[in-house]
Amino acid sequence: MALNGIQIFKLTPKKNCKECGCPTCMAFSMKVAQGAMKIEQCPHMSEDALASLSEATAPPMKTIKVGAGAEELTLGGETVLFRHEKTFVNKSRYAVELCTCMDDATVEAKLAEIPKVDYDRIGERMYTELVYVNCDADADADKYVALVQKAAGLGRTLVLGCTDVEIAKAAVEVCKDSKPVLNGANASNYEAMNAVATAAGVVLGVSGKDLNELYDTVAALEKLGNKNLVLDVTGADVKETFGNAVQVRRAALKDQDRTFGYPSIVNLAKIAGGDYHLQAALAAVFTMKYGSIIVMERMTYAEALPLYGLRQNVFTDPQKPMRVEPGIYPMNGADENSLVVTTVDFALTYFLVTGELERSGVPLNLVINDAGGLSVLTSWAAGKFSGNSISAFFKENVEPKVKSRRLVIPGKVAVLKGDLEAKLPGWEIIVGPREAVQLVKFLKDMQADGQI
Repeated sequence: MALNGIQIFKLTPKKNCKECGCPTCMAFSMKVAQGAMKIEQCPHMSEDALASLSEATAPPMKTIKVGAGAEELTLGGETVLFRHEKTFVNKSRYAVELCTCMDDATVEAKLAEIPKVDYDRIGERMYTELVYVNCDADADADKYVALVQKAAGLGRTLVLGCTDVEIAKAAVEVCKDSKPVLNGANASNYEAMNAVATAAGVVLGVSGKDLNELYDTVAALEKLGNKNLVLDVTGADVKETFGNAVQVRRAALKDQDRTFGYPSIVNLAKIAGGDYHLQAALAAVFTMKYGSIIVMERMTYAEALPLYGLRQNVFTDPQKPMRVEPGIYPMNGADENSLVVTTVDFALTYFLVTGELERSGVPLNLVINDAGGLSVLTSWAAGKFSGNSISAFFKENVEPKVKSRRLVIPGKVAVLKGDLEAKLPGWEIIVGPREAVQLVKFLKDMQADGQI
């Protein structure tokens, strides 16, 4: 069970040195108990105290790293069941399945399709991070190893779905440097699979016919000294899988049962095989409800755009608005003489506005102001999107780079026109439409009138 502040305080040096950033050791202890600080941040803590406290104060759900180098991914480490309680820290990861049961043409088509989903959204790369390589019952070692080698050629982190110890050993050998997940341990083979995973230094995936068997198998692996695990909670159907995912997470975080305190795998290719639309819908469900690795049969832009957008919203700090970097964004082939349009740095506003601006085809420079990640009216009401802030940003960041002196401001803050004309001498301030959807017509009309 987690320790309280008083219990932690008893093991501190009680120096009140303030080197940790807290005024007293008691204040530090309380923050450690709340999860706001780590016990290692005390420079004077004895090794014995650290050893006794580290395990007790660690999150009930372990943080597991898979992959290597640029493809290293962090899973787990969650401390709350619901995003509004604090924040989720390590986002769900999506995997596309390859299987030895597929013919060569299907495999090649999938290998060609996976890299096509790769784009940036609000400074984050959106792509299929994992490839799940499944070994069916009829496959031999040579066939599976050949498929693993093909999948490894994509440069993505692999999840090896294989319960045959000898085949798994051969497959791990060809890709162990990339630190794959070996998802193959169960009640009948966990000792042998543990030996394979431990020897290769890779994460071991554990499954069971039900939660009781899964629990017992994980406990047995922990007795063998392996706590580098992920739990395959996939059941016989959607209902069972959802129940497993929720119960495992609740047991870890609410009941503080560290045996279930590991990231999870949800294999949608198994419970909804052939139904791509259902898999996409379920991927959204398990993104919100505790799937650390979510396996699908495919990932196209049609599935990716809503899923990654949802994931980015779920796995952000609810106390920090999603925002884009302030600056100048040339659009439609704009140069330094092109029209200037400005708005706030709230992510939703940015995407709505840029979509319409691109659709207009009019060359222009979109200037994103630092408005604290708030919407147009909210930032204006808060004084973050004002004549003073806009003029200051333009004088420092825009005027040295842009020769045009024609500026379109959002129609919802038309009241700023006079103030901006006074604070930005030489600029023509144009009041734009109130809604983003009206921008295309507005800009086309300006172009037709010869104003652009």
